[in-house]
Amino acid sequence: MRPGTVIVLLWLIWVVTWAAAAFWADRAAKRAGARAEAPYRAVLVLGTILFFIPAHNYVGWLRLWTPNLAEAWICVALIAVGFAFCWWARVHLGRLWSGTVTAKAEHHVVDTGPYALVRHPIYTGLLLAILATMAAKGTVWGVAGAILLTIGIFMKAKLEERFLRSELGTPYDDYARRVPMLVPFAPA
Repeated sequence: MRPGTVIVLLWLIWVVTWAAAAFWADRAAKRAGARAEAPYRAVLVLGTILFFIPAHNYVGWLRLWTPNLAEAWICVALIAVGFAFCWWARVHLGRLWSGTVTAKAEHHVVDTGPYALVRHPIYTGLLLAILATMAAKGTVWGVAGAILLTIGIFMKAKLEERFLRSELGTPYDDYARRVPMLVPFAPA
């Protein structure tokens, strides 16, 4: 099997299993709302469209680099690690997880497991998978999509930060002072 095929399979498996797991979450007690979420969603949709333009047969200015076989397999491994980190965080968060910016009835600060390393480990894992996929693709579309996806994820993380601070108050402020937002071991 070729690295490109494995990358497509990893993304498909992640999307399908992530969507199926959405049914394993408690109801939201409060939401940030569609108006607050629209800006990051628009950026993510555009980034996704560009990011998933196939990378076959590009030459000239559309192909920025071509990874060799070893580099492509390293990218595959990094994508798998990114998705594993996402799943670790998703399972650890349990029924408090939501695909949108929400608070659950019994919402509280989770600061153990991957949440002891970063405040948004699902986004951290996704960013690793996105950047490794971009590196494996080596196209203008892959880079443009990865930039937009990174911006969209950062926008959503900042919205979640504001929302969780307003909902959870001092405990979340304390957590934010101790734990970095997206990059493990970076200063908080």
